[in-house]
Amino acid sequence: MTDPGRSTSRPEAEAGTLPPEKVKAALEALLLVSSEPLSPRRAGRILGLTETEARTCLELLAEDWRRRGGGLEIVEVGGGFRLVTRPEYDEYVAKLEPSRVKPPLTQAAVETLAIIAYRQPVRRADIERVRGVRCEGVLGTLLERGLIEEVGRADGPGRPILYGTTKRFLEFFGLRDLSELPPLPEADALRNDGEGRAEGGTP
Repeated sequence: MTDPGRSTSRPEAEAGTLPPEKVKAALEALLLVSSEPLSPRRAGRILGLTETEARTCLELLAEDWRRRGGGLEIVEVGGGFRLVTRPEYDEYVAKLEPSRVKPPLTQAAVETLAIIAYRQPVRRADIERVRGVRCEGVLGTLLERGLIEEVGRADGPGRPILYGTTKRFLEFFGLRDLSELPPLPEADALRNDGEGRAEGGTP
């Protein structure tokens, strides 16, 4: 059965039709210059492929790069594909381009991110209730790094801000989507404990 969420009709290429043998090379070029994960839908529109065809080509290309065993790899994160350096070479990349290596998160930031990831959308008051400390500074840092964002406001007095994770959060932790979050006991407790969770919020 055809997935109704995916396009099956081949669109007209935005940049001109390519012969089949050039598609992988074109995808490599797109991956190299893309500043965010390249989605199969976007790649398909550019190259005149269906979303399913583009995904298949990207997956085959990722497998090609995996077999090469070089310093680069293609990974699926944040709803798309990226060409990235392999983690085992991070220390060498850092010597040349320190800004390209992800700086580590503090324990407070990790704890706050976990609460947001498993309970989103969530209010600051809920985060502070779980952690037992104020978290304005940590939230500010996570917002600056693009790992969380304001996703709406909760109903109730003052209509407090609701926080959720971003695509950059998925990229940072190498996740394709939130369903890949590990089902840790602590995480399950955060996810299932409904007390204080924001409901009825509006964007």
